[in-house]
Amino acid sequence: MMAMHSEVRRLADQIASAASAGSPLRIRGGGSKDFYGQQLQGDLLDTGALRGIVAYEPSELVVTVRAGTPLAELEAVLAQQSQHLAFEPPHFGAAATVGGMVGVGLSGPPRAATGCVRDYVLGVQMLNGRAELLRFGGQVIKNVAGYDISRLMAGSMGTLGLMTEVSLKVLPVATAQATMLFELDQAQALKRLNIWAGQPLPLNASCWLRDRDRGCLYLRLRGARAAVESACRSMGGELQGDSAAADWDALREQTLPFFERACGQCLWRLSVPDSTGVMDLDAHSVLIEWGGALRWVKAPVSAATHLRRAASAAGGTATLFRQAQADGAPDASGTAVFHPLAPELQRIHRALKQQFDPADIFNRTRMGAAI
Repeated sequence: MMAMHSEVRRLADQIASAASAGSPLRIRGGGSKDFYGQQLQGDLLDTGALRGIVAYEPSELVVTVRAGTPLAELEAVLAQQSQHLAFEPPHFGAAATVGGMVGVGLSGPPRAATGCVRDYVLGVQMLNGRAELLRFGGQVIKNVAGYDISRLMAGSMGTLGLMTEVSLKVLPVATAQATMLFELDQAQALKRLNIWAGQPLPLNASCWLRDRDRGCLYLRLRGARAAVESACRSMGGELQGDSAAADWDALREQTLPFFERACGQCLWRLSVPDSTGVMDLDAHSVLIEWGGALRWVKAPVSAATHLRRAASAAGGTATLFRQAQADGAPDASGTAVFHPLAPELQRIHRALKQQFDPADIFNRTRMGAAI
């Protein structure tokens, strides 16, 4: 077994004690994603002391960082070398950590063009439910047989173990970018996005929503300067000013006006094939990203059955991303946060949980009935 850092040893002792007693633990970094998933139970397993960059090789495009390191701190170091996390993970708060970023597996506006969190995870060091320190993957991309454990941790919501270190692939910042606006209704926008997706264009992110009773499709182009300038000329649309960069950040962090919700409204996250057309949803409460593959819907918890049927019919899922919080709003605590899994996927989840966390101590209720 690998030698343990003193803080890792402290955490391992806490895990061993909890496993012996069968007591649940709730993993927490900065707490910026506490709203996501089912309500947690158990004693706090705090990763806040696991901070710092372990190794960074800008020429190799690889960084290894401790899980409790603030995400903003890592991004600042990368920016000094004109590099970044190409999937633009949302922070949802200044305290966001690298471990939380991988654990929730959420990607920002460019996900359809650049890939998701999982695609950039090269390796992890973790404590399993037996308090064993394990390392998977490394600092290079390799083909693997069976489960790629390091990438399996992305989106696992802390249910398989406690990450202590993560190795990530990083990329250079693009030399040029531009944002274009097209006035299109939802059907027109989805059709146009599918056409553009099949063309050699430097598309990086998209966002469709209704603004002042008109449909607006925003496209972000990124890449070599010549490619971006050529696309701006050929695609048409209205070129937006430098302030558009802040709007994309607001989209990522859900601070755009769209994400303000009335009393009783929840925020639903529908993941569907990007070829899906207009769905049976209220067009005035929908925002579409990822070329049509991600749809944010503001609707009450009572719409759960309708939304999940609509998502399933399209071959996708519907997640209760943010519950209603206003006074007097219906309590959504009895509604499953995550879309029900097919029986065969549930079996895989349970088998993995049994291997990594046989005493079922980690984030026991975070994914609800999915585990």
